[in-house]
Amino acid sequence: MLPGLHCPVIGLLGGIAAGKTLVAQQLAQLGAGVLDADRAGHAVLEEPEVIQAIGRRWGVEVLDPSGKVDRKQLAQRVFSDAEELKHLEAITHPRIARLLQQQAEQLVRQGATALVLDAPLLLRAGWDRWCDLLVFVDAPQQLRLRRALARGWTAEQFHRREAAQEPLQEKRRRAQVVIDNSGSEEQTQKQVEQLWHRWQQRWAAAAPAPAPGPPLSP
Repeated sequence: MLPGLHCPVIGLLGGIAAGKTLVAQQLAQLGAGVLDADRAGHAVLEEPEVIQAIGRRWGVEVLDPSGKVDRKQLAQRVFSDAEELKHLEAITHPRIARLLQQQAEQLVRQGATALVLDAPLLLRAGWDRWCDLLVFVDAPQQLRLRRALARGWTAEQFHRREAAQEPLQEKRRRAQVVIDNSGSEEQTQKQVEQLWHRWQQRWAAAAPAPAPGPPLSP
């Protein structure tokens, strides 16, 4: 669980274009709040201190004419160099973590009964320590590549980004549940609903009993 929150967290693992976003959306329809690390990362890249740090490291070539981070130019520099990627993560990950914590607190206040963490580098960032359950979303590489190409990616971008993440075998090994997303959305949704109901029951059973109230007056 996230610090200070009494709400289970489901961490999503899987390769690029495996369908983690779809699974997160389906869990949201069942009552979960979604923590999107990619979206949080985009927000962090707009922070003045982050822009300054990135400009000092990689130069004005990674900034657009308005002075903001050009994510495409930055990606070309960091996703082909492990050391440069580590440097970027050192700048962004602590800030992303704080933003996710703030979002989690807001979602719980709004009534979320569980949280879903969708983060491409969940294990490497150490955010698996927040998770009560790790779910691996599975799909064959060729299918994932076709999905990525349909989104406008190139094959080179797909393979470079995947190489920058943890090995799929490690992600699958760390997960307690595997969801097969190689079929239709309806087939995936059925698995998601089974997962949700099964684990909601387990978490409810494991929740501590409320403290007894004061004795009734005679």
